Amino acid sequence: MSHELHTDKAVEPLPTILITGASKGVGAACAHGFAKAYPAGVRLVLVARGLAALQALESDLVQYPNAQILTLTADIADLQACQTLVDQTLAKFGQINVLINNAGLHHRGAFAERTPEQIAAMIDLNLKSPLYLSSLVLPHMPSPAEGCCNAIVMVGSLAGRAPLQGAATYSSTKSGLRAFTYALHDELKESSINVAVVSPGPIDTSFIMDEIDEVEDIVYSQPMSTPEQVADAVIRLSQSQDAEIAMPWFSGKLATLGYLSPRFRQAIRGLLYKIGRKNKEKYRQRRS
Repeated sequence: MSHELHTDKAVEPLPTILITGASKGVGAACAHGFAKAYPAGVRLVLVARGLAALQALESDLVQYPNAQILTLTADIADLQACQTLVDQTLAKFGQINVLINNAGLHHRGAFAERTPEQIAAMIDLNLKSPLYLSSLVLPHMPSPAEGCCNAIVMVGSLAGRAPLQGAATYSSTKSGLRAFTYALHDELKESSINVAVVSPGPIDTSFIMDEIDEVEDIVYSQPMSTPEQVADAVIRLSQSQDAEIAMPWFSGKLATLGYLSPRFRQAIRGLLYKIGRKNKEKYRQRRS
């Protein structure tokens, strides 16, 4: 009598992607982008404060039959909330491969007009929260799943590469987030975990379009990126060893030059405001 030997090949778990600020804009675009990037299957943990918007996104994601979805409502400015959502993710999926720190807040206007509560809220969500979540997630990142690198990707801003008046606190938080990214990138460069930041200019989302009158004119002097373009950059960084993508390319170079040369930044400020005012009027007309 002959006996056949059967060996069970270990099946790699699907990559688990945790996205904050996932209910709209760049976060929602990332959810769609990762589902497309892993057609064989992916686990998406979508985090935001509003349940209705998360449920609407979850319904939209049914077009990707191999995507498993977990929606979690949380105020991630709170450390305990960060711990809870990480615990919930691990209880459901057992691991976290990619963390996308996307949630952000911007109370616009002159610093002297902002309240201490508004300043604290921006610092808590834009800077403290990504540090909290990165610390909580790192111990639970396994050896890379097949076809998926382990990564922490921050959604920063060109305002973090060059100071922007009317956005003193926001610029500070995004600059701090960029500094954290580069420091942690170097700390983990020998591991399987890439830490990176995408630094976009203005993005065509409600984040700036719904507050167009409060946004500094200079913001609109630069070409708009779409949420999908930013999401594509996020996904590329999650699968590479690069530390940063600044976009659009020319705007990134201009921001770097402005940071390195304050006199240059001051010299071109008038021109950029003029361009921005002209473009802002075009966007107003588009909305109407």
